[in-house]
Amino acid sequence: VKREVLLCAGAIASPQILQRSGVGQSTFLKSMDIDVVHDLPGVGENLQDHLEMYLQYKCKQPVSLYPALKWYNQPAIGAEWLFNGTGIGASNQFEAGGFIRSSDEFKWPNIQYHFLPVAINYNGSNAVKEHGFQAHVGSMRSPSRGRIKLKSKDPFAHPSILFNYMSTEQDWREFRDAIRITREIMHQPALDPYRGDEISPGKHLQTDAELDDFVRNHAETAYHPSCSCKMGEDEMAVVDGQGRVHGMNGLRVVDASIMPLIITGNLNATTIMIAEKIADQIRGREALPRSTAPFYVAS
Repeated sequence: VKREVLLCAGAIASPQILQRSGVGQSTFLKSMDIDVVHDLPGVGENLQDHLEMYLQYKCKQPVSLYPALKWYNQPAIGAEWLFNGTGIGASNQFEAGGFIRSSDEFKWPNIQYHFLPVAINYNGSNAVKEHGFQAHVGSMRSPSRGRIKLKSKDPFAHPSILFNYMSTEQDWREFRDAIRITREIMHQPALDPYRGDEISPGKHLQTDAELDDFVRNHAETAYHPSCSCKMGEDEMAVVDGQGRVHGMNGLRVVDASIMPLIITGNLNATTIMIAEKIADQIRGREALPRSTAPFYVAS
């Protein structure tokens, strides 16, 4: 094969494009009046994402980023970053993070943390109108699985997306544990000079049912859709180990959709690695030696 088509549209659009092109589950394609080019039932299945929530606290000392949210302070912040590359504008503000195991049943760190020196939503909305800080916390390897399906042959039409969040008991247990562990972290003596009242969820929420209700109403995506054109050799796999679509010639998928399982962490670096590895394979470059770096394995 001298030329190939590389589909790099992401975990939402790549399966949508494959389905619209006649590659997918044959019964579904026929129901959409799409000619079946290749029956591949895994296209659009196995969709995974990271779900997370915020635990917010008032800050007793004026050391948070709250003043930076005021419009009249932002021109100076922007100018310092633009001309000097320094200051508040030079950071994404997620200066601290971590991974933990919420239970000995897991052999990997199943909970991820990001800590932010302001109380605000991911998209910049609903900022608390005072000094505060928060922890972003979410599970890393939820067993819940979703799917993506076409709603129309129109390339501009949005697909039907079902992430199927929180569909197993493990999901609920992990989020309850995450809230309780976060509270334990926030009540360490080192934070005593700074920690004010718990804004969200609020210390009055304690029972499993109360925490579940909070998660149900406040958890949101971490923007990590993946795994909807999974790599593998089983009947639901879409691509092989080099991103080549099973049963097709000259077609590869190269994006986060080909992960068979969502990773423990943010997707960006891993997605870049996948693209670089497959690019080397396409160009015939020899792979780097396998890493021998040590890593922690839970006993």
